[in-house]
Amino acid sequence: MSERRIVITGLGAVTPLGLDVPTTWANLLAGRSGVSSITSWDASKFDCRFAAQVKDFEPRKHFFVEKDARRADRYSQLAMASAKEAVQHAGLDPKQLQLDRVGVLVGSGIGGLKSLGDQDEILLAKGPGRVSPFMIPMMISNMAAGLISIEFGFAGPNFSVVTACATSNNCIGEAWRLIRDDEADIILAGGSEAACVPLGMSGFAAMRALSTRNDEPEKASRPFDKDRDGFVLGEGAGIVIVEELEHAKKRGANILAELTGYGLTADAYHMTSPSGIGAVKAMQHSLRRAKLPVEKIDYINAHGTSTPVGDVAETDAIKAVFGDHAKKLPVSSTKSMTGHLLGAAGAAELIFCIKAIEQNIIPPTINLDNPDPACDLDYVPHKARETRVDAALSNSFGFGGHNATLLVQRFVG
Repeated sequence: MSERRIVITGLGAVTPLGLDVPTTWANLLAGRSGVSSITSWDASKFDCRFAAQVKDFEPRKHFFVEKDARRADRYSQLAMASAKEAVQHAGLDPKQLQLDRVGVLVGSGIGGLKSLGDQDEILLAKGPGRVSPFMIPMMISNMAAGLISIEFGFAGPNFSVVTACATSNNCIGEAWRLIRDDEADIILAGGSEAACVPLGMSGFAAMRALSTRNDEPEKASRPFDKDRDGFVLGEGAGIVIVEELEHAKKRGANILAELTGYGLTADAYHMTSPSGIGAVKAMQHSLRRAKLPVEKIDYINAHGTSTPVGDVAETDAIKAVFGDHAKKLPVSSTKSMTGHLLGAAGAAELIFCIKAIEQNIIPPTINLDNPDPACDLDYVPHKARETRVDAALSNSFGFGGHNATLLVQRFVG
């Protein structure tokens, strides 16, 4: 089988920095933090009382039928909004497409946690007869992919990958694989998450994974800084339109970038602590599939969660893969502004890589005031940097030891 080239033709995102890609990107380049104190519920008894929340989101605007929005968990609502932006951005008209050749691969690391928590409270307070018949459909992690396919009539490959924080990179990578193998021509791929709820916050806090910088929440996410004390939980969604090149050309699509590399591995080491070895292999596999030498990578969007162990492990992995080139390779963690979007992180961050290629500008790592001596790369501190970007790599690593790396390049016809 001849190698089918795979491109990106549309972008959609809802993040703590904006309800669409242009707003998110503008705030990212400005170095603004999307982290703030929690006000939508009482977090006063929690060790961590802040998060990176999506604000002013109106789910009814993003469904053809209003009641469908009410029957969807927030993570599915965010995914639908991102899907509609991506479809519009790509200029896709379902009436002009062969619908069984259009797929949806949208995952979530956790799924409908708000719905689960809300219905558990109803169960305990009012009994099993009052639990919503929509609880299970609202909760399960594959429902965002299902709802998007129903909304548009996309009847091609449809499933949800669940690999914690590597989820959406795996979804996008598997979309690349399916299109390469001629199973589809177009796939909406990415992830969504909405875990900034009491159950989610308490669970991550119990693991001592979250920052507790409650007096300065906007400065709490500080990847690679020696004063980092954990990640900031975020919510949001990101979806990209992954498409076969000739199909995109025939319909006159605007090609944003070419997706050329995908690497995935397991640490086989620990539930929550990374070994770094799997990250090395994932990056190497992505480079091998793209047939690119390390010197051709111009930017890495790091997983960079702001955890004491994880940031050092990723720094060491990058040095192991890139050798001398690592010393001059810009690396930034946009989680310093968006917080950690969990299953949506990879898709949002791949979008940032694509925008970096499109505009030749790299978003910064904010809050990097006191660099950790063990984290000694160029993390583009504080301010965005204008520079030529032809190839970018996006890392996502998840609990369970899941590693997924994507590589995008400037499209050359």
